[in-house]
Amino acid sequence: MRRRTTSRRAFLKGTAAAGFGFWVSARSVYSESKSPNEKLNIGVIGCGGKGASDTDAVASQNIVALCDVDEDNAKETFKKYPNAKKYKDFRKMLEEEKSLDAVIVATPDHVHAPAGIMAMKLGKHLYCQKPLTHSVYEARRMREVAREMKVATQMGNQGTAETGLRRGCEVLRSGAIGAINEVHVWSNRPIWPQGIERPSGSDPIPPYLDWDLWLGPAPERPYKGGKTYCPFNWRGWWDFGTGALGDMACHTANLPFKALELEHPTSIQAESSGVNKETAPKWSRIVFQFPARKGRETGAQYPAVKFVWYDGGQLPSEDLTKDIRGMGRRRKKDKDQGNPETKVPASGCLIIGSKGKLFSPDDYGSQFHLLPTAEFEDYKGPAESIPRSPGHYQEWMRACKGGEPAMSNFEYAALLTETILLGNLSVRANGVKVEWDGPNLKVTNSPEAAQFVKREYRKGYVV
Repeated sequence: MRRRTTSRRAFLKGTAAAGFGFWVSARSVYSESKSPNEKLNIGVIGCGGKGASDTDAVASQNIVALCDVDEDNAKETFKKYPNAKKYKDFRKMLEEEKSLDAVIVATPDHVHAPAGIMAMKLGKHLYCQKPLTHSVYEARRMREVAREMKVATQMGNQGTAETGLRRGCEVLRSGAIGAINEVHVWSNRPIWPQGIERPSGSDPIPPYLDWDLWLGPAPERPYKGGKTYCPFNWRGWWDFGTGALGDMACHTANLPFKALELEHPTSIQAESSGVNKETAPKWSRIVFQFPARKGRETGAQYPAVKFVWYDGGQLPSEDLTKDIRGMGRRRKKDKDQGNPETKVPASGCLIIGSKGKLFSPDDYGSQFHLLPTAEFEDYKGPAESIPRSPGHYQEWMRACKGGEPAMSNFEYAALLTETILLGNLSVRANGVKVEWDGPNLKVTNSPEAAQFVKREYRKGYVV
């Protein structure tokens, strides 16, 4: 047989052709063409903070380039990988590092789409932290570009790889708790300032921070010290973050969204502590209404579902939570819950069916309880139907090398993020009930909410 040759770069650009569809168990047609032991050349954008652990998780590959606008926040990562070339501007890194096969984006939310889309358009496989994007429109664009460029993708909602979450999907899809028409998800976030106005004045910019690059596509504003914005409190500011909802729902709502094959809600309505133009509210309660639908993966028929999100100390009613008190895990980083035997867990997911309930007491869906406990004491569950994960980051690296797509590839992750961020439209429009046309990416009833579907970008940044 005539020996077929191909360059390493050309091969890797094509290896993810099967990776843009919904996650399936079949192996990629490219998987036999390349040894899984060949290393990827990886660049990391936002290598401090969460990006540090993301970098460490793929350190079995070649860490070729590291980018961060905050040298102090990234200094430990720079020390750990001395052979990687260092950058401040992700645009320069992507333009100069021709050998990159794959890129990780772990910046604040507002930079995810500009950096991620540029990387994908250059043919790089992409791992992007949650929430996938800062706006609803950006989520749609990330999915479109991933399809167009046929790159392997994954969002950083690590719970998707948990055996508990996958088993929970199998149990719910089997009909164990009957027809499901109600879901409640809550979070202990925010654990950063929200419901505040922009501070007046400005402070000297520290020498280790490039403030202009940190702002990136966001409107210009003066730098303020005291951790007002960075390295962490940006999450509460609308120009940079997506509040408690954007931060945690890609984790906590992942199990029901995946299991019930949710797609576009028809309406979203929020109530909150009050909203200003600068930051997300101190607390919110948001109701999403999903229509009856046919499952995009299984083809199953599902009834309409009401999905309710709570943050800032808000919880489902006592009647709904009476059976789950004391089931949560206390963690040092959580706010004090009082007596753990009588308190509702600080975060959780409660799925209500016609025959019972499923409760997951953590942020990642890694464990769950079927209720009432006595009725499920001898329950064995359905046969395994979803292959188990080799590990969250291993899924992505495998996909980059031509293996199966990661379960949280952008075809799924963009839809999850797009849906979740719709909650912020209603919050920012002062609780207007938003009527949503998902296929056409359009608010049909409220100009107040419609303005937040897409944002403007500073010169030099595009999606």
